[in-house]
Amino acid sequence: MAEKQGSEDIKLETASFSSQIIDPEEERKLVRKLDGRIMVILSILYLFAYLDRSNLGNARLLGLPKVLSSRGFSEAVLRILLKDTLNGDPTGKLFDWVNSVFFFAYILCQIPASIMSKLVPPRIWIACMALGNTFLIRLLHELNGTSTAFDFGGLMAARVFLGIFESGFGPVIPLYFSFFYTKEEIGLRMAYWFGFAAVAGAFGGLIAFGVQHAHAAIHNWRLLFIIEGVPTLLMGLMTIFFLPNRPESTTFFNERERAIALDRMNRGTSGDTGAKVEKAHVLMALRDWRCYAGGVIYFGLNCALASISAFLPTIITTFGFTNAVAQLLTGNPAISAAVLLLSFSWASDRLQSRGIFMAIASTISGIGYVLLLAVPNNVHVRYFAVFCIVSGTYTTIGLIIAWFAHNLGSETKRATGIPIFMAMGQCGSVLGSHIFPLTEGPRYIKGFAISCALGFLAALLSLVLSVSYRKDNARRDELYGKPDPRGRVDTAKLADKANDFRYVI
Repeated sequence: MAEKQGSEDIKLETASFSSQIIDPEEERKLVRKLDGRIMVILSILYLFAYLDRSNLGNARLLGLPKVLSSRGFSEAVLRILLKDTLNGDPTGKLFDWVNSVFFFAYILCQIPASIMSKLVPPRIWIACMALGNTFLIRLLHELNGTSTAFDFGGLMAARVFLGIFESGFGPVIPLYFSFFYTKEEIGLRMAYWFGFAAVAGAFGGLIAFGVQHAHAAIHNWRLLFIIEGVPTLLMGLMTIFFLPNRPESTTFFNERERAIALDRMNRGTSGDTGAKVEKAHVLMALRDWRCYAGGVIYFGLNCALASISAFLPTIITTFGFTNAVAQLLTGNPAISAAVLLLSFSWASDRLQSRGIFMAIASTISGIGYVLLLAVPNNVHVRYFAVFCIVSGTYTTIGLIIAWFAHNLGSETKRATGIPIFMAMGQCGSVLGSHIFPLTEGPRYIKGFAISCALGFLAALLSLVLSVSYRKDNARRDELYGKPDPRGRVDTAKLADKANDFRYVI
């Protein structure tokens, strides 16, 4: 499906389009149309992309460490490695580096990739990132690395390229959603989208359980990577043809729908649009302390998320379950996370309040870690703690992404500010990849204690940000009066510092 470029005539015509004349039923019909196309494509795409990103934890129980130890080491080193119950990598350090090198690439590429995405039609950019995840890694590296070879270097190379392409996908989605959804809708849509990361956890466990019992001609962990990679390729191709471009240029709308969509896009905010970057807004994002406060919150959340993705199956085996059962038991906490994420996001959209819900969710996660530290022997309590950790972590991440998707004011500031806090957060992912060495199991006191402290810190900073936004809104209300919530706010020069702009608290 070819897309045409939006014209200035469309923009000028729609800028004068009054939201007062929009029939609410017309608008609801448009939102349903958007959900049926955008949410379906991006949610399924993220499901398979996240499976690719997080399947190392499942692969670990399918014999990956054995393969890591079988090539590239001297006989003396191999004799040491083979003492482990997984037949290799007894300290877990090789696995940790394979996991964390993804995040180094992600951190370095995130900000430039997000800014560059403004210069390319969204459907092309997003599709290329998804196809890059699959095509380049599997064609150029999995033939020599992840799914058909046996060496440590091949795995590292594949994970680096996965991080590069993922850095141009995840941070761009909140910006893309802001083109089509209002601040009253974006929280729930982000929850639908990010909730598929939790679904990937449940789905990945089921796939791994099936692969665990496969009797294929290749290693089970290699079969897992192949099975979970092919759907990403197919969804990437679908994205090129069916994902809508920006509202002013997509052929997905008729002209009436386009006018309504552009009016919605300009409610409460407007400013730079189209394939351009406002340099002043890039600098504003770099100087905004709230982006860095959000980065500290995201740091703690991603420390937990990285350890959940890579180590949850291993941690569950310390409760006394077999590898195969542990694969299955990763699914239930993921389902509970999706339910809590959707519930909290719906409520935060209705109340237009993110910080309080983030603080509650982060506290739930922190309590889970307290239980793991304080109750070493009760399997039921420890498994319940896993539910708390997974649910609280996923929920807070979904909320903070939705929070910054509106509160940065303009497209360029969002394209810069969102990857700033996300890049800081991925540093937490690197930490989370190294705080659960096998030598510290089954208690993993250090890993649980660090994650616990960061969870409670995220709760505290969420409240600090919420209070800060409340005070700014109150000050502007006092100076300039309350703005029309459906009115157009010109953020072209000042972004979120515009007089009539109001933050979601």
